[in-house]
Amino acid sequence: MNKKRVGIVGVGNVGATLAFTLATKNICSSILLKDVRENIVQAMALDISQATNAAKSETIIHACLSDEEFKDCDVIVITAGIARRPGMSRDDLLLTNAKIMNSVINSVIPFNPNAIIIIVSNPLDVMVYTALKTSNWSRNKIIGMAGILDSARMAHFIFEKLGYGQGQIKASVMGGHGDDMVPLADFSTVNGVNLNEVLSKEDIEDIIYKTKNGGAQIVKLLETGSAYYAPAYSTILMIEAILEDKKEIYPCAIMLNGEYGYENIVSGVPVMLGANGVEKVVELELKEEQKNQFSKSIASVQELINILKEKK
Repeated sequence: MNKKRVGIVGVGNVGATLAFTLATKNICSSILLKDVRENIVQAMALDISQATNAAKSETIIHACLSDEEFKDCDVIVITAGIARRPGMSRDDLLLTNAKIMNSVINSVIPFNPNAIIIIVSNPLDVMVYTALKTSNWSRNKIIGMAGILDSARMAHFIFEKLGYGQGQIKASVMGGHGDDMVPLADFSTVNGVNLNEVLSKEDIEDIIYKTKNGGAQIVKLLETGSAYYAPAYSTILMIEAILEDKKEIYPCAIMLNGEYGYENIVSGVPVMLGANGVEKVVELELKEEQKNQFSKSIASVQELINILKEKK
């Protein structure tokens, strides 16, 4: 087992599911849980710890009731923030969750100077931007989880359309985690065969529409919450890549520094994840239409950042 420590801030549905799944996989020595609701964090720690014993996992679960206890983490996942409700866009979450993100970052970085931070809170791209500006850390150490989730949703809708290929579908999505994300049919395959070879243009357009609305569909059905199994597992893939220095390429939200022609803006792009967090940004050769879609996605994130700056 990897002798690493993972911290999770926010043990709602995503955080708790993440902690439980990670603990039973037995890939880190300790998981530290932190939440403003002390009774909840203690309950989750007890419940998950008992699950690890049933699974014969060596991972130890800690409920942290102070900032000082939440320390020496190799990876920190932040899921804290209010959840999206039916009829609420990710944009509506902006101001409240930005304040929460500022508070969380200021509380964890003094005791975890060597951590890689994965942001899951929405609106995702702006929360990564907020965390970077608040911490003043380098961009490789603060990453957003969105592209893996959006790609998984796209893969599901491809399977739903085809009726075959489960486990053989590789979908690719970049851009912001929202209505203006950019699903890339050209870079998506079924058992190595390009998506354009097995589906019509109309079918692909329908898949893209469903992918963009995949999260909202779950919110509408649940009525009182949002998705958590797929976000949690997508985050675990990132944690594994970092803890085990896998050099895996995943779409993640990162501050762009000239890549794709953009500066000082966060968006989802393919990156190589390893022990140092983001170790490389992969630049795809996009078609003109995809470049235009990506530009629109960037503009949507910039609009939210401008709102944050105006409200300060």
